Amino acid sequence: MRQHDPSLQDRLGLASEAKKNLLAKFKQNADPNSPEAIEKRREREAIAAARAERHAQREVARREHEAELARQAAIAAEAAREAERLAAEQAAAEAAAKAELDANADAELKAQQKAARDARYAARKASKKKRRRGL
Repeated sequence: MRQHDPSLQDRLGLASEAKKNLLAKFKQNADPNSPEAIEKRREREAIAAARAERHAQREVARREHEAELARQAAIAAEAAREAERLAAEQAAAEAAAKAELDANADAELKAQQKAARDARYAARKASKKKRRRGL
């Protein structure tokens, strides 16, 4: 057998003692002015302050990151506008050069056509003159 065989009274006494200890511990923790409660409250406040500081730092970092992204987007948009402007200028210059080349080709063609027409006219006049003299 066991050396210690608690009776019902012993077990009830131990249970009552445990309940009293738990109640005393609860009352001690429930007292807001106890040194332990004050220390715990200070620790919680310090943790909350540190958490708020980290949150503020993350918010500042996020805003800086967003500002950097906006700045980069503005630079990219400006570069795109500049590239578009240069492309438009190049297209306009190419169109002007093509138009000038077409105008020169058209003028040369018209000059050749006029020269051919004048030659035919001169040949017709010479032939007519020869026929008049020949008669």
